[in-house]
Amino acid sequence: MACSCSGPEPQSPAPGFRRALWIALWVNLAMFFVEGVASLQSGSVSLMADAIDFFGDSANYILSLSVLSLGMLWRGRAAMVKGITMAVFGTIVWARALWVMQQGTTPEPFTMGSIGLLALIANLAVLFVLFRFREGDSDMRSVWLCSRNDVISNLAVMAAALGVFGTGTAWPDLAVAAVMGTLAITAGISVIRHARADIAAASSHASAAPRAEVH
Repeated sequence: MACSCSGPEPQSPAPGFRRALWIALWVNLAMFFVEGVASLQSGSVSLMADAIDFFGDSANYILSLSVLSLGMLWRGRAAMVKGITMAVFGTIVWARALWVMQQGTTPEPFTMGSIGLLALIANLAVLFVLFRFREGDSDMRSVWLCSRNDVISNLAVMAAALGVFGTGTAWPDLAVAAVMGTLAITAGISVIRHARADIAAASSHASAAPRAEVH
């Protein structure tokens, strides 16, 4: 996915972005606890992956809020950390899916479907709040990608619940967990690339400033 990188000049965050981050933070924290409990009750890997994703997003929102008033260099570094976190999360999901596949357990589909629907509603609300910030700097873009991936993940969990109900096996749940892991890895790589461009641009601008003053 192509990224629209920001220019070399440090930019102030868009108006309303801080408030949008606070809304996203509290929604994600609440859904982490709800999905975490539900994943343990249902035995669903995809639901557990979504719960862990909610927790990771909450941590990322806190990181974004902490660097929001800083320059592009620090915001690019924060986006780099978030991109790496997203990629690591995807790797963990893959590992968990492979482990459960070896155990041969089947999740409970009704809890998967109902909690997946609740999570979808919550994430659509967050996505609506963040929509106008989707083409900002690497930090804003990473926030948008996290929220977009959450909506896709919720739809996938609901599809997995139907698959488990229809087949009576864990394969739909494991397949969706694998897709969620792959999506996290690819989005993380996209954020890392965008962050590197922002960091390079900000560093180049900072190094050019003293030379401009000398001349």
